[in-house]
Amino acid sequence: MLDAVAAPQWLQDLQHTLEPWPWAYTLLVVAALALAAWLANFVTKRILLRGLRKLVSRLPGNAAGNEGGNNLRVISRLANVVPSMVIAAGVQVVPDLPAQLVEFVVGACRAWAVLTVALAVSHALDAANDLYERRPDARNKPIKGYLQVVKIVVFVIAGLSIVATLLGVKLGPLVTGLGAATAVLMLIFQDTILSLVASVQISGDGRVRLGDWIEMPSQNADGDVIDIALHTITVQNFDKTITTIPTKKLVTESFKNWRGMQEAGGRRIKRALYLDQHSVGFLDAEGLARLEQFALLREYLRDKQTELAQWNAELRAKGMDAINARRVTNLGTFRAYVERYLRQHPGIHTDMTLLVRQLQPTTQGLPLEIYCFTRSTAWAAYEGVQSDVFDHLLAILPAFGLRVFQASSDAMLMAAQQQRAFAE
Repeated sequence: MLDAVAAPQWLQDLQHTLEPWPWAYTLLVVAALALAAWLANFVTKRILLRGLRKLVSRLPGNAAGNEGGNNLRVISRLANVVPSMVIAAGVQVVPDLPAQLVEFVVGACRAWAVLTVALAVSHALDAANDLYERRPDARNKPIKGYLQVVKIVVFVIAGLSIVATLLGVKLGPLVTGLGAATAVLMLIFQDTILSLVASVQISGDGRVRLGDWIEMPSQNADGDVIDIALHTITVQNFDKTITTIPTKKLVTESFKNWRGMQEAGGRRIKRALYLDQHSVGFLDAEGLARLEQFALLREYLRDKQTELAQWNAELRAKGMDAINARRVTNLGTFRAYVERYLRQHPGIHTDMTLLVRQLQPTTQGLPLEIYCFTRSTAWAAYEGVQSDVFDHLLAILPAFGLRVFQASSDAMLMAAQQQRAFAE
């Protein structure tokens, strides 16, 4: 108490001593204020912040050596408010300062405090997003777009508050005065509003999630989704290029999401062998005997011959000619072989749709389509299984007396003509 009473007298004596130098006392008080602000900053950041750093590092979810990431950025931002408030309070007691200067410094300190708080809130939202993304279901319902909207609102309010503080007016009348500019603001933030609506729809129905493989030819996108933000969705294409798609495009335009294929556990093979229709024919006894050596066809050929023998016996009983009899074809036998080969292949998913069918004949031959699913959805494994299947089918076609249709050049014809001319 004695010190508190004596202090004003010391100040009076000091001021009296410095009367020959009018600004000396003012500069001394300003220096003392700057020292007080520095001490406040030192105590806040070096002592308080260091203690909070140790506390945050012990929170669940922070690995050893992790100092809290965005959590500490929030605290360090808020720590900047303390010295600004010290300056705002102390500058008002500095003697002989112009009123306009004092008002400006106070307003600048308050504006700095508002900006600092806004930045701290922004970092807090980033920290909240980091924590949310650690949840197992975060990929299905990202909240990054919503948090970005909150950031926009925070910074708009902070900007209005800073303007009101520097102009020396109240925030309420300033906001009211901006009512006439609502249409302009709606025009400025049109994309943001549309993106927000799109983000709500995307998050609600789960049409796109982080890690999904999407294909959108109109935007030259074909790859994995690596980021979902308010305005854009970032896709890393398979050639390692990056494509950014406006979020609203995923609502207004069509795209393909391959997540269903990945979740089903099978990737479709849909490819046709184009056969030369001139190579299709009936199998004679020698051909049947040769094909019966295939283990996959023994049961099929036995059942088929039994079925045809009964059918043909009924025809003979009716007195019909032998030309009406049914016989085994090389194409039908090959189709049966392909189906049985696929069902015993370790890379083919036999619990999913498996078809071997003929399509409409074309000028390029008779398409024999293989429709099935691989057990692996990985790209490399899928291509390996598909290639292995068609390698085998192309190689074994001659054993059934079949040929693939292939348009060739006139080189063979010219060679034959040259041989005939040489012989002549």
